[in-house]
Amino acid sequence: MAGVDEAGRGPLAGPVVAAAAVIDRDRAKRKLLRMIDDSKKLTHEAREEAYEAMVESGVVQFAVAEASVEEIDRINILQATFLAMRRAVQALATQPLAAQPVVLLIDGNQTPPQLPCRAETIVGGDAHSYSIAAASIVAKVTRDRQMMALAATYPGYGWETNRGYGSAQHLQALELLGPTPHHRMSFAPLSRLL
Repeated sequence: MAGVDEAGRGPLAGPVVAAAAVIDRDRAKRKLLRMIDDSKKLTHEAREEAYEAMVESGVVQFAVAEASVEEIDRINILQATFLAMRRAVQALATQPLAAQPVVLLIDGNQTPPQLPCRAETIVGGDAHSYSIAAASIVAKVTRDRQMMALAATYPGYGWETNRGYGSAQHLQALELLGPTPHHRMSFAPLSRLL
């Protein structure tokens, strides 16, 4: 059983990132399981700590994939999210010890098309399933790190703190500096600038 979740559906910039995660519950220590929770409930530091603990434990296998800004603008954010989720599930099967999952638990109320196995959706799943919560953390940490790296190349937008969301600083920077290649031009604030 694998959990699947995404990060970055709402921001004005950056890719949407999805992760698929499998936890070996027989080998997982209680301490690790206590760290795994809905990524939105965790502080930045707690997410980073949980991510590192999952990597070091060897009991959580995960794969990460994304859909680019170009794909988001071309096929829309929902379809791009589904694409990133499919890519993450496919990549999970290539992990050294992972097998293709038999069941996918997906956070939300919609199932991406063309998945390789049965899938169940769970609204608020990252609060009910360790595997979804693990995927949530992996996706969020991965995307946050990408946005922090982009902030160094594109200063002024505040991506190191707002992660591409439409904060006041970000919107003001768009007015002053204009969009970058990493902005989602199909999103309303940017399409209005055009």
